[in-house]
Amino acid sequence: MITVTDKVFHLATDNSSYLFCVTGPGHLEHLHYGVRLPADQPAATLGVKRTAEVGSSVAYDESDNLYCLDQIPLEWSGTGMGDFREPPIEVVGGDGAYACDFVYGGHSVRPGAMTSVQLPVAYAGDDAAETLTVELGDEAARLGLTLEYTVFPATDVIARRVTLRNQGPTPVSLRRLASLLVDLPNRDFRVLSLHGAWSKEMHLSDRPLSHGIFVNSSTTGASSATNNPGFLLAEGRATETSGTVYGFNLVYSGNHRGVVELSHHDLARVTLGLNDHCFEWRLAPGDAFETPQAVLTYSGEGIGTASRHFHDFVQAHIVRGDWQHRARPVVFNNWEATFFKFTADKLFRLAKQAKDLGAELFVLDDGWFGERDSDTAGLGDYTVNRRKFPAGLPAFADKVRGLGLGFGLWVEPEMVNEDSDLFRAHPDWAVTTPGRRPAQGRHQLVLDLTRAEVRDYIVDNVGRVIDSTQAAYVKWDYNRALSDAYSPTLTTQGEFFHRYILGLYDVLTRLFRPRPHVLLESCSSGGNRFDLGLLCFSPQIWTSDDTDPIERLAIQGGCSYLYPPSTMGAHVSEAPHQQTLRDTPLTTRFNVAAFGCLGYELDLNRLNTVERAEIREQIAFYKAHRETLQFGRFYRSDRGVGAKPNKVVWTAVARDGREAVTGLFQTLSQASEGFDRLPVDGLDPAGRYFIATRPQSVFIERFGGLVKHILPVDLNPDGVILGVANKVHRLTDCVETYEAAGALLADGLLLSNQFMGSNYNPQTRLLGDFGSHLYLTTRE
Repeated sequence: MITVTDKVFHLATDNSSYLFCVTGPGHLEHLHYGVRLPADQPAATLGVKRTAEVGSSVAYDESDNLYCLDQIPLEWSGTGMGDFREPPIEVVGGDGAYACDFVYGGHSVRPGAMTSVQLPVAYAGDDAAETLTVELGDEAARLGLTLEYTVFPATDVIARRVTLRNQGPTPVSLRRLASLLVDLPNRDFRVLSLHGAWSKEMHLSDRPLSHGIFVNSSTTGASSATNNPGFLLAEGRATETSGTVYGFNLVYSGNHRGVVELSHHDLARVTLGLNDHCFEWRLAPGDAFETPQAVLTYSGEGIGTASRHFHDFVQAHIVRGDWQHRARPVVFNNWEATFFKFTADKLFRLAKQAKDLGAELFVLDDGWFGERDSDTAGLGDYTVNRRKFPAGLPAFADKVRGLGLGFGLWVEPEMVNEDSDLFRAHPDWAVTTPGRRPAQGRHQLVLDLTRAEVRDYIVDNVGRVIDSTQAAYVKWDYNRALSDAYSPTLTTQGEFFHRYILGLYDVLTRLFRPRPHVLLESCSSGGNRFDLGLLCFSPQIWTSDDTDPIERLAIQGGCSYLYPPSTMGAHVSEAPHQQTLRDTPLTTRFNVAAFGCLGYELDLNRLNTVERAEIREQIAFYKAHRETLQFGRFYRSDRGVGAKPNKVVWTAVARDGREAVTGLFQTLSQASEGFDRLPVDGLDPAGRYFIATRPQSVFIERFGGLVKHILPVDLNPDGVILGVANKVHRLTDCVETYEAAGALLADGLLLSNQFMGSNYNPQTRLLGDFGSHLYLTTRE
């Protein structure tokens, strides 16, 4: 995995090589990150050549005018020595100077992955990873710098981290320290990043990299839906299946900053780490600062392969404990059915119906504690609302378990309402800035997790509720951004944002490491904190409060560029949808949610007979193919019908290759549309397969007044007769079955026609606006 020869470092994964060397003056020069190279590859062949003097450059040393740091691809850089590109570090010495210059001092290699006391990091056994430590130093500034590289060969991922130590006699002020720096020769790069806001998270942005600086950052106190920490660099013509692609991400849940700078000589500098917004960390003599871990991957086979590298990495080295590789349960959540208006009896009736439909776990959402009848009161309190639960919450949980369902619970421990017993007793525990009126979001303030007594309060109370109810699942919400950034416990307020996240990790560690059986689902008004840091504690994350499946195509599709479906909470809700007012078919709601951790979140009392039958069939199908849908290899298709602007195609292939589930989704219909060629990716080209449409319902009401053209009598489509018929009778959409070789399925299978305005028959696919089908492929 890691070899070192004559100060040339070769980090090899199964399909890639990462090489750098120590230059004569002692800097680390990046040589290659790309295709796997033989161990005896001469280093002189690699890297950017320096054979001509560049005008107006600053030489590092007068003895060599060709050695200009601004022209060299580096693994790390300082300031004040002639490298004018984006610096990974800004530190002010005791003398007020900013200059720093880190040169090689030594290295070591050991089996296993890097570890950390305070921060989450990827983990692996000694036989599954190897770690290189490179020591750098600046004698003049009396600073030591450690670069760590952990190689995870099987997933083609390399992790990096930086630690800065003050080795001098006076304090220094750290104002920026990236986790990663790498300089890559430009390949006409495009930057693929994920941006958004509440209810429209993870939307893909694909833009060309131009000269100047691209910044992908968050200042909200969380990794945020605004800009997810991860991003990809893809060569100009890269597709899902071809081309050079680099991926980057950060194992961190707070403010982050990723930068790609294209230099005037076509080197793309990538830095990623903590955001230096409002950041300052005082390092006393002997102190050290450790950055969050950054991860990177390389694919020579397109964007999809880079995504699958990250998927494999998350499942093997980020998610841990009892829920690693363990199928997630089908949940029913009461929120969209009841909001705050519920009683124990009302919830129990929903739980009985959920069990009858096939759900496996009942989740009690917001409103069970204190005076929580709206979002204006109660946060911070953990006394059970006896008006809603006269027998107490443990008794209600026992009744739910008596049905054969697991019991889960919603909490929002990082927040407090001013109208709460906690705030009245400890107003100083809320984050506020002295002399200023605190900014509120959703009528709530943030608790100061930099304070030990606040963390103790959360751990004690949440732990007590989990244990007393024997909860098997916890949904941990965080419903506002962190605006005020001040704590009276800190002497340097620039430490607040990072210390808050350290406090969060401390709380999660103390709560859930002793309770590994509890499935934690993190949430932050949806996907405002969807990151590798939280996934180290929370095997799945609520992807978005928007459950409209057409919006979810963009949200879950975007998320899949960095994260696997097994991490995405995805629910079927009522339509028209609360977030968009779009009216979508029940079948499409399931078909999209099936590519994630499935749940249902709607008023079951309003379902009719045929809708209940459809949901039972949906859940049965999901359970039968859950391992494939959650943990299979995930493909986004940009070929065949997947290339059409009104279509989306996803495929999940079982790890053993025996089956695949493909989703074909239509956003808007077009009049008299042409043929659809459905590609099924990831199969053995020589294998023989059977492919069939999953049977699904078509409800009579969808045809509206058109039914008069096929009925022998004229009936009012809004009348009693058709209203009753719609509740008890359903049609089956077109079911197609074929046998084909894997090579043909990869190229694309021609499907039956869509409805084109006339001559409906059972072989016609009825997609229309927002229609979809699932196809099950099995190997003979």
